[in-house]
Amino acid sequence: LKAPDPIPEAGRARALELMETGRLYRYCAPPPGGCEVSLLERDLAAYTGHEYCVALNSCGAAIFLALWSARARPGDRVLSNVFTFAAVPSAIVHAGCEPEYVECTPEYTMCMDDLARKAASSGARFCILSHMRGKVADLDRAREICDAHGIVLIEDCAHSLGVLWKGEHTGHAGAAACFSSQSYKMLNSGEGGFLCTNDPDIAARAVLAAGAYERLFDRHLQAPAPEDFANHTDGHVPNFSLRMHAVTAAMLRPQIGTLEARVAEYNRRYRRVVARLREHPSVLVPDQLPDVRICGDSVQFNLPGSLAPETLAAFVAGCKVRGVPMEIFGAADNARNFQNWKFAAAAEGCERSLQIIQYAADLRLPLTFEQADLDTAVDVVLFALDQALEEEGAGGVAPSAR
Repeated sequence: LKAPDPIPEAGRARALELMETGRLYRYCAPPPGGCEVSLLERDLAAYTGHEYCVALNSCGAAIFLALWSARARPGDRVLSNVFTFAAVPSAIVHAGCEPEYVECTPEYTMCMDDLARKAASSGARFCILSHMRGKVADLDRAREICDAHGIVLIEDCAHSLGVLWKGEHTGHAGAAACFSSQSYKMLNSGEGGFLCTNDPDIAARAVLAAGAYERLFDRHLQAPAPEDFANHTDGHVPNFSLRMHAVTAAMLRPQIGTLEARVAEYNRRYRRVVARLREHPSVLVPDQLPDVRICGDSVQFNLPGSLAPETLAAFVAGCKVRGVPMEIFGAADNARNFQNWKFAAAAEGCERSLQIIQYAADLRLPLTFEQADLDTAVDVVLFALDQALEEEGAGGVAPSAR
């Protein structure tokens, strides 16, 4: 269940071809159409509907660079989900800024009411809105709140490639969007990321700061016009060397053309898994907003908040021993538990979010599995939960009854 999707044969062949030439640096290739990274930027922008795209070495780098390119400066406060992966507040810290955490809902999205309160009181100039596990908050309201308080909105779309909001790809509510190609995402290159935007100033600054020195910006196919770079070529833009590797781009390009077919297959499987999970009285699978076209590459569900810690641990252990790794977002060793983020000021007033994630379970639904394998995984989950509940004496169905 932890296995990432394999690299398509076309991607492997192109990567080998590039390695044989030795032209692995993005600016080694003949300009402009011979650069694999530029071609990838063009392809991804065409899929997401963005005007500009900058390929980078990680999504964390993309979030940092989006903040920097939008002119965040050290000491600026940045609103962000309290329920997200540690890389998001880490990118905020990388930019020299201070995270201000916003509570999550039982549906795992940023709470818009809490965002409104903190947008008015925190003095934040930026907001990083994470679509954690592809769960999308009300983007219209998020945009309205940020606009009303002069806050620059940036979307962390690491988990939401292929997810639609009102028929449009995520990443268009704010000034910039950040996507990932880390192994467990819809695009897999092990590591990789993208900054997408429709703002030519942000795009020009991002291209240069990512590492396009000595007017190499003219090698980019999905970048602003040369005149948009005119105010940024006087030496004041640093070179952070965040470029994507050409072999990374070669592995990724064939995957873009299969995204829609894979989304459809993921969603078909997801619906079957969710229907079975919802048969259990102690499992709650939250729905997304009706405006969202999901990408069901994983399923998240809430367990009763009354469970004793020992019962929750027994459930996780019961899954693991039968070959189904199950994550609890609020576990003491989970990088998505905000209590573990000691590199920044502690999140205060987020007890409600902690209560949610302490009983939120996460299960991947990889395409490398057959439907029968996923059915077996659900059998294991339900069996382990019944067994843990029975041991606690909380009225669970006896395993022998299944």
